Amino acid sequence: MRGLKGKRVVIAGGATGIGAATAGRLAEEGASVVVGDINLAAAQATVKDIADAGGAAVAVGFDLGDEGSVQVLIDRTVAEFGGVDGLFNVGADLSADTLGRDGDLLEMDPAVWRRTHDVNLLGYALTCRAVLPHLLSQGGGVIVNTSSGAAWGGEPTRPAYAASKAGVNTLTRHIASRWGKEGIRCNVLAPGLVLSEQLVRHFDARQLALALEAGRSPRLGEPADLAGAAAFLFSDDAAWISGQTWSIDGGVSLRG
Repeated sequence: MRGLKGKRVVIAGGATGIGAATAGRLAEEGASVVVGDINLAAAQATVKDIADAGGAAVAVGFDLGDEGSVQVLIDRTVAEFGGVDGLFNVGADLSADTLGRDGDLLEMDPAVWRRTHDVNLLGYALTCRAVLPHLLSQGGGVIVNTSSGAAWGGEPTRPAYAASKAGVNTLTRHIASRWGKEGIRCNVLAPGLVLSEQLVRHFDARQLALALEAGRSPRLGEPADLAGAAAFLFSDDAAWISGQTWSIDGGVSLRG
């Protein structure tokens, strides 16, 4: 892909799954990456894999739900690589205590909603706010956010998660509209069910089979599927794409 060599990209939530796959793909394309994650040990393991393959990467421990921690992530990126050209937001609270307790509205725990939105939505707003001045000062840059098909799927459970992801779509359109003329491109990847270790633990064999049946692909998604799409959006090949929400879900949702 054109224009990725030498770029400096922050992966907010890059220790495992889609984030780790995207960090590896961007490094393979010649970008330098900062792998930020609340799980520092896993982030360091991802960085080691990238370094062993000849790429440039740094691990930073941070929490999307903590404003000060978010600022540290961006500051460390600038200190390590002399600037920043892109941000990939992919982190979410998928823990049993948060996503696992996200029942229907009559079973609602306000604490679950607050934590979900603090990480999945407000956290993205904070990372975008922290990186935007750097992107604007150099004449532009790229932000890619991660949403979910749950944002429009109408599931009977997980309303806090779905609402947070719908908010990510809106946040993305705001950024693309407000700063597009100043060289900022902002897009969303909305994955379906991806066979990452974080997501699979929330689904049993029956649910996985139903997800496969719902799609128009012979298989379920893998982190590499999202990594390829993200790398394209960061590249110069996607220079005229902004404000878009792409469903990367094997054809589960057919959206014009």
